[in-house]
Amino acid sequence: MRTAYIRNHNIITSLGFTSEENFEALKEGETGIRPTEDPLLYPASVPLSLVNPAKLNEKMAGVLHDRNKKSPADSYTRLEKMFIVSVHEALQEQEILPANSRTLLVLSTTKGNIDLLEERYRLIFDHKRLYLWDLGRVVGQFFGFANPPLIISNACVSGVVAIMTAARYIVAGRYDHAVVTGGDIISEFVISGFKAFQALSNEPCKPFDLDRTGLSLGEGCGTIVLSAEPPAGKSAIRVAGAATSNDANHISGPSRTGEELSWAINQAITEAGILPETVGYISAHGTATSFNDEMESKALTLSGLSGIPINSFKGYWGHTLGAAGVIESAAAISSLGSGYLVRSAGFEKPGTPVPLNVITRGNRSAFQTCLKTASGFGGCNAAIIYQKM
Repeated sequence: MRTAYIRNHNIITSLGFTSEENFEALKEGETGIRPTEDPLLYPASVPLSLVNPAKLNEKMAGVLHDRNKKSPADSYTRLEKMFIVSVHEALQEQEILPANSRTLLVLSTTKGNIDLLEERYRLIFDHKRLYLWDLGRVVGQFFGFANPPLIISNACVSGVVAIMTAARYIVAGRYDHAVVTGGDIISEFVISGFKAFQALSNEPCKPFDLDRTGLSLGEGCGTIVLSAEPPAGKSAIRVAGAATSNDANHISGPSRTGEELSWAINQAITEAGILPETVGYISAHGTATSFNDEMESKALTLSGLSGIPINSFKGYWGHTLGAAGVIESAAAISSLGSGYLVRSAGFEKPGTPVPLNVITRGNRSAFQTCLKTASGFGGCNAAIIYQKM
């Protein structure tokens, strides 16, 4: 039976431009969430996790040079640069050709080039660049993908759903390789929206902590390369199972019981052919909002997983929206590959109705299986299992 293996991955956040840079920062407990005063983003100071613009432009210039592209860097939007740099890095040293008809590009995002709504960009870029399909076109054409990109935009489960979809195409034999990339940026629109919900914390967020006061916003991009062929010369990690569900509870509020996320988790575990007690580590959605953290704790308890070591990466680089599932999966895969469990930043005192085994100190652990969860507006939930072979 075919399976989908992780061939390579990349992470771009406030903490670095490679998976290695980001994971080392995570191990050191470094957070990229900092007070930001930028009147073009918001009239008051707000904690944000932002990608370094000068470094992004430097990286983009390098990619244009390496790929012998004549188009100027400023002909691409900020988000397009993130996607292009991330995909380029993830494809390095991989014998996977975008021009091969057996290779698929899957792009996940919630807002796309949302900053193009702002007056300062309206005369620079064509209005079509606001459309997600055109964002996908720009990225796909840059690398010369033979197939049109598949766009996944399903709130904050977009990244996990994109990986699940790509893996299923590979298992079904439709494609041999898939490049899954997820990205979102911080803009005035995004900040104002979450401010309207009164969901933003005034300090770096504290997932699952008693004193949490809301989420932190971040931007970034992640890319995971999947293949029917395992990587050469290193232990293989595969997508073992995945599932989605919807709780139909509220447009912005999650289920109060956790039953629907639990269902997705149980389905993913069944598809993986494992027992709940063999899950060695959980990378949670963990937004640090009261409703999300409570719902996740209930869901994990219903699935018999409340005692499994768990963390949330959002205390390090914030909630990256449609990129979160890809970026956090890449970090979880780094944990699985290295056998190192990262401390859940911001957690000190248990603050959920059902206690979880939140990781309070980074440590080494021998585990073979990881569960990644995600939830989002509209009641969507997703769960995916990564397994070291």
